[in-house]
Amino acid sequence: MNELSELYQEVILDHTRAPRNFFEMGDATGSAAGHNPLCGDRVTVYLHLENGRVKNVSFQGSGCAISTASASLMTEAVKGKTLDEANRLFNAFHDMVTGQADPLLESGEPEFEKLAALAGVREFPMRVKCATLAWHTLKAALEDKSEPVSTE
Repeated sequence: MNELSELYQEVILDHTRAPRNFFEMGDATGSAAGHNPLCGDRVTVYLHLENGRVKNVSFQGSGCAISTASASLMTEAVKGKTLDEANRLFNAFHDMVTGQADPLLESGEPEFEKLAALAGVREFPMRVKCATLAWHTLKAALEDKSEPVSTE
């Protein structure tokens, strides 16, 4: 395994073992729940929005390593972003893991380097749903949608 693959694997394992922002947010101004029926992943994303910005974000749930790592990395990436920036990040992440484009990999921005650890899931179509579940749930929370998100 080359050094870059090893680094990416370590990022995913680190965020799976010790997910960041893994708690139910008591002062959330919005939330959404998501489910991946194929593998059983479940996630709830909590947001505290203030002045058009993601002041805080957290998640709870259970799922595979890819799902958990993706949710953890997502919370770190969107915290402090404006709603427009969070939506652009959603689109860039989705494009990266579905193989449509690599805007995150090409951006050169250090804060997005960790998200690139999930770029390899594009080689495994069933895992793309695991990686994007939290992101689709985030988008639903940003848009204040009450119906549960499903990857199906």
